[in-house]
Amino acid sequence: MIPASYSVIVVTPVYEDVQASARLFTELKAQFGSTVFVVAVDDGSVHQPLPLSNLTQAGVDGVIVQLRRNVGHQRAIAIGLAYVAEHMQPEQRIAVMDSDGEDVPSTITALLEASIPDTVDVVVAQRKSRVESLKFKAFYAVYKSFFKVMTGRPISFGNFMVLKPRAVKRLVVMQELPIHVAGAVLASKLRLRLLQIDRGPRFAGQSKMNFVGLALHGFKALMVFAEDVLVRVGLACAGIAALSFLGASLAICLKLVGLSTPGWFSIALGILVLIFLQTGALALMTLMLTGVVRSGSIAAPQAYNDFVDQILTSAPHGSGKTDSA
Repeated sequence: MIPASYSVIVVTPVYEDVQASARLFTELKAQFGSTVFVVAVDDGSVHQPLPLSNLTQAGVDGVIVQLRRNVGHQRAIAIGLAYVAEHMQPEQRIAVMDSDGEDVPSTITALLEASIPDTVDVVVAQRKSRVESLKFKAFYAVYKSFFKVMTGRPISFGNFMVLKPRAVKRLVVMQELPIHVAGAVLASKLRLRLLQIDRGPRFAGQSKMNFVGLALHGFKALMVFAEDVLVRVGLACAGIAALSFLGASLAICLKLVGLSTPGWFSIALGILVLIFLQTGALALMTLMLTGVVRSGSIAAPQAYNDFVDQILTSAPHGSGKTDSA
């Protein structure tokens, strides 16, 4: 168990980012002193494995969960939360944040204060200001609009959040959590509170997330609500098919009354029939996929220990020990 003397448990994934994570641990120590416990998930780093000295030199107590392979940012967070769920105390609060500095450690206090009411399970950071390029901001705005159209839900937050133990226990048994953390929080029906927080610059280095990675991350959020997306796509296809059928009927009526020009009827009818057949087939495939998704929705999440190579522990006063998974 993580002793109750640690009031805040910070879960952060780290991938080939030793320098930035070292500064994060130092700032967490300065912000919370001896009341913070860090669970750093080394996501299969090869070139810069996260050393235990990053914690000990910062004077921070915690563990480094070293994974056997790179599993991705979202699954790394899910593994960290699963570890915490087994070791946390009821009165502790769990903060999830990135290790690169863009989630500012000094703003955790505001999230913690917002989580005090009993009517709140999770407090998520909604970005008040960003330091990204105009291209990224434009893409993000389009993505949020597309997400709302496809799922019927708004999404305006990422991984930076504070959770109560009850929320952690609920999330770690959701199969959606390793796919997209923010999407899983939305799907969990937990009581959310949004708090506007400024986003900071990176501590060091360059972001390893490129445009393709960002697009994939966005589509994974849609996968969390696959049933809603598939049903909406199916309804849209059915609507288009109905319109094409009406259009074909109108074309036939115009032909019968002699109002169509030579060649127009065959072209129009051919195009409308093709649209009808294609959208009908897509609607049928959508309904079949919805059934597949529903039938697999009760699958149990994979045990996080399957991914863990070893756990390095930073004990008080800078000593350490290694536990094999």
